[in-house]
Amino acid sequence: MKKELVSFVIPCYNSTSTLDDVVKEIDDTMREKLSQFDYEIILVNDCSPNGTTFQKICEIAKKKSFVRGIDLARNFGQPSAVMAALNHAKGDYVVCGDDDGQTPFSELPKFFQKIEEGYDAVEAKFIQHEKRSLFRKFGTFVNESMQSWLIDKPRGVVLTTFWVIRRFVADEMCKYPNSHPYLGGLILRSTKNVCNVEVKKNERLRGKSGYNIKKMVELFLNGFTTFSAKPLRMAMTIGILVGASGVLFGCFTVIRKIMNPAISAGYSSLMAVILVLFGILFAMLGVFGEYIGQTYIALNQAPQYVVREKINFEEEKND
Repeated sequence: MKKELVSFVIPCYNSTSTLDDVVKEIDDTMREKLSQFDYEIILVNDCSPNGTTFQKICEIAKKKSFVRGIDLARNFGQPSAVMAALNHAKGDYVVCGDDDGQTPFSELPKFFQKIEEGYDAVEAKFIQHEKRSLFRKFGTFVNESMQSWLIDKPRGVVLTTFWVIRRFVADEMCKYPNSHPYLGGLILRSTKNVCNVEVKKNERLRGKSGYNIKKMVELFLNGFTTFSAKPLRMAMTIGILVGASGVLFGCFTVIRKIMNPAISAGYSSLMAVILVLFGILFAMLGVFGEYIGQTYIALNQAPQYVVREKINFEEEKND
């Protein structure tokens, strides 16, 4: 009987010194704990500036036939690198993790136990054992709040970079054609049958995180602006509220003038008119923005990724 296939998708960025350990942990886990599955590992070099990451991927792929490599033509960002791997993955299940050695692939049996219980996607919920800056804590809070509001994330579910999904979820994610994919949103757009598994991160093997403030802000803005029209609706709602407050303030000014004719109404009435006009203006801009935003999401043809080179994808080369 043919074994089910598990595809590992790993975006790589300046990870020359850690990839051997990552591949070894996956290999050991699958052989010792999940031997009922076949597996492949897809390593995607997101145009690492060190110039040696794809060389290391090729070196590993030549030694291990289950390792496949993709080299992107320029840096598209971690989500796009994951999408590149998803579009090449053949597995009945897809596992996503990081390239720095902190993803505890040894905990995968817990994830597949949840899959067997009927869940379509299983996300890691990391038990924090490392000190994080106030900025990182604030960023996590804002990101989780954004996820709950924009993509209707199920209550209590945490989205991370370590997850397992079924084939049909991966297929639905691959249908998304636009640039700047938001992976958590794509998973939840496919299914709400999601749960968490608590795991503890491994210690970082070497180096430091490649995510700086600029990249985190870009990731936040991409998820905020390209995957939902709710921000535009919020702008329209604010405009309506401001306009309504202007009307109320205008009524208050008129009543006060009637009750006390000696009061100068020039400044107050001017402010009321400004509030009403600007409120209506922002409300209309919100309506226009709604259409423009929907059109942008649908018609933006910028590529998610561009592949420069692949290794160990012999079947595709023979097609």
